[in-house]
Amino acid sequence: MEQDGLDVRRAKPSDADAIAAFVNRALRRADAVDRQRVIERFASVGLLVAERDNQLVGLLGWQAENLVARVSDLLIYPSQERQAARALLLTMEQNARELQCETILLLLPTPRPVVLVEFCRGVGYEPRAYAELPKVWQEAARDAGLKNESVLLKKLKTDRVIRPL
Repeated sequence: MEQDGLDVRRAKPSDADAIAAFVNRALRRADAVDRQRVIERFASVGLLVAERDNQLVGLLGWQAENLVARVSDLLIYPSQERQAARALLLTMEQNARELQCETILLLLPTPRPVVLVEFCRGVGYEPRAYAELPKVWQEAARDAGLKNESVLLKKLKTDRVIRPL
């Protein structure tokens, strides 16, 4: 998907070096991410990248299981690239709908920066207490490492699938 000079697409293994450099530049990590670590990440999540003028400005990692999509990686750099964040989330949401997902869980780092939470609320993600989630959604959150924390979620369907067809 391309709009206003921003290109969002599914990442490929050939992007691993650029993704590693992007993560290291954005996070200024002490333990640098290398190509191998990015390749290993491909085994557990689908990665989307946002590029402007052939430069990475955003990365989103997500997976879908049991009708629940969860976003585990969302990195935008520079932080003013909000259009990239919106475009990455929109692309992931379209893919999640195609997979018939009921909801999306957005897993944010703790502590959660207020500006990030407000941005997510502005694009339709609402905070929900872990205990209020249906059991299968709790399992998805727990599989991602959350315990009794609140999550941000966006419902994609009004009616949940209670039992298989």
